[in-house]
Amino acid sequence: MAHASNSAVVVGVGRRRFNLEEYAERACERQRQEEEEERAQKLTKSRGPAVQRKPLKSRTYQVYLESRLGQTQVLTPTAPLSQQAGYLCSDCNCIVKDSANFLDHINGKKHQSSVGMSTKVERATLEQVQSRFEKLKKQKLMGRGC
Repeated sequence: MAHASNSAVVVGVGRRRFNLEEYAERACERQRQEEEEERAQKLTKSRGPAVQRKPLKSRTYQVYLESRLGQTQVLTPTAPLSQQAGYLCSDCNCIVKDSANFLDHINGKKHQSSVGMSTKVERATLEQVQSRFEKLKKQKLMGRGC
């Protein structure tokens, strides 16, 4: 009654012992391979010439956020990007869910860089400011005179 006739014999139930030298050698080899891959990636990544981006300037077009206001839309998972819910940025090819986030995206760094502008503003000279004031004065006077 001590043993069943068809029981399997298990060998090596004790604690498993690792060959420390073998695993240390494997770790060193893996580290060497990773360093070689990093060197190869650095050599293949050529930055090329620096991209000159235009300084930031005001938009020349009107952003119409009211175009989708109050509309009900049926969503399908296979719809193209232009027909999905939210606002589509065609420059960055992304969809933003509401108008506040869309404005944040348009004014943000990612969008400006994809359009080809930097986030730095060109500093105005004294002559530019004075000419702008003169132009605005003339516009104001022309509006009253008519």
